Amino acid sequence: MRYFILLSYDGTNFHGWQAQKNAISIQKILCDALGMMLREDVSLTGCGRTDAGVHAREYYAHMDLEKELSKAQAVKLVFKLNSYLGKDIAIRKIFPVKQDAHARFSAFLRTYKYYIALQKDPFLVNHSWYHYGPFDIEMMNRGAEILMSHSDFTSFSKVDSDTKTKICKLSEAYWEVTGNQLVFTISANRFLRNMVRAIVGTLLDLGTGKMNLRDLKLVIEAKNRSDAGDSVPACGLFLHKLGYPEDIVSSEVAK
Repeated sequence: MRYFILLSYDGTNFHGWQAQKNAISIQKILCDALGMMLREDVSLTGCGRTDAGVHAREYYAHMDLEKELSKAQAVKLVFKLNSYLGKDIAIRKIFPVKQDAHARFSAFLRTYKYYIALQKDPFLVNHSWYHYGPFDIEMMNRGAEILMSHSDFTSFSKVDSDTKTKICKLSEAYWEVTGNQLVFTISANRFLRNMVRAIVGTLLDLGTGKMNLRDLKLVIEAKNRSDAGDSVPACGLFLHKLGYPEDIVSSEVAK
């Protein structure tokens, strides 16, 4: 039976979600913990790859189990996992889904947020990027509107990416000031590797006068990563929310 796991994690001490040799990943740690507790080999498929140092407020993964979990067993498993795992990972829920539900391919919406600290704050050092302004936020939002009118984001994709298509459909992109932080929110059906961090770096160039709106349009149309701005540090990036079809939950309600 297939189950979704909803979790959150602080990515500071991890080399991203994806399991890899000689590196600590969320996927590997969670697979090992589940295998030990369920006494069967567990393979997890995540909703996407997050790079080293990137955080997730909402992350989904799916697994197929030989034995069915009751609601009580699922709740108990969540408790056991949270007691066993370190402070950086929190399991929020485990629930049955339809057999063809896929953590990555069934998601129709992904939202990321990037946080910039406007004042030096030791309590935000791992969860935002301290970057001194001033910023022309109105200009940056005008740049975000330009992004919304395009669908090919080759200029913001990691060069060695093996993605077959660079087409993404944005549904929102905007900047706002919240307290002592400048926050960029962007939502789309899919994202390319390094895309959000490259977009943030490019829009910051716009907001600090290093480029103008015409330059931004040329960058997008060039479809060349070297024409866009630098990628900002991973510490400020959060996978914030995902959207799935309402009927993804299994009709077989666990007893």
